Amino acid sequence: MSAQTILGRLGLALGVFLIVSPAILFFLWMISLSVKYEVDNAAYPPVFWPEHFAWKNYADVLSSNRFFTYFKNSLMVTGGATALAMLVGVPAGYGIARMAAHKSAIVILIARITPGLSYLIPLFLLFQWLGLLGTLWPQIIIHLVVTVPIVIWIMIGYFETTPIELEEAARIDGATRWQVFRHVALPVAKPGLAVAFILAVIFSWNNFVFGIVLAGRETRTLPVAVYNMISFDQLSWGPLAAAALIVTLPVLLLTVFAQRQIVAGLTAGAVKGG
Repeated sequence: MSAQTILGRLGLALGVFLIVSPAILFFLWMISLSVKYEVDNAAYPPVFWPEHFAWKNYADVLSSNRFFTYFKNSLMVTGGATALAMLVGVPAGYGIARMAAHKSAIVILIARITPGLSYLIPLFLLFQWLGLLGTLWPQIIIHLVVTVPIVIWIMIGYFETTPIELEEAARIDGATRWQVFRHVALPVAKPGLAVAFILAVIFSWNNFVFGIVLAGRETRTLPVAVYNMISFDQLSWGPLAAAALIVTLPVLLLTVFAQRQIVAGLTAGAVKGG
């Protein structure tokens, strides 16, 4: 191994470390806050590793009467928005890719980069007129504004890279367009489906603005519930950090699981001659 190669790898490792280290530091500090008593959280100089761990911070969050209600709300909103986005976005991405509808792709890109607040006011007035405010339906519907463009955009890019020869062979054998999509295109696109699914879940699960405007007292999602733990008269950093980590945990676990599926799909889904 040449010295130039070694220096290149060291430079790459250093660059990755400089980019990733702030995020790792913030995450470790959140963990530290969540297991400390308030006297340690307010200490100066800061205490990173406490002498006594305050595991009750997690117990207090989990024992809250409304925590599991908010958790169920987040599951329903994220699950509904992601399922509908995959149901609509995957066929739409396939159709746009195969028809080379570049103008439609540009429209999807514009919808993707447009801030969600642009849709919030008109949809808020619509939900108010329909009498749906305070229910979960407005949150599921408005999350589609975020999830559907993500799924369509990712699937357009992925279907454009998949070999079309397999689909043409299936059409010659007498398969319909729907059968080609279901039995040929979708199995090859499993890695793309995994990426689209996890990104839709992350963006929907972490969405805060839509929930704080459209949710009622009983239909809040977890990000809104964590925000409501902040008060002007008293701020307990330990329980707040514990709640934030609990909210983040499902997304982290899903990310690890989805990454394994993506790697498996890429290695097992290779196409000969593609």
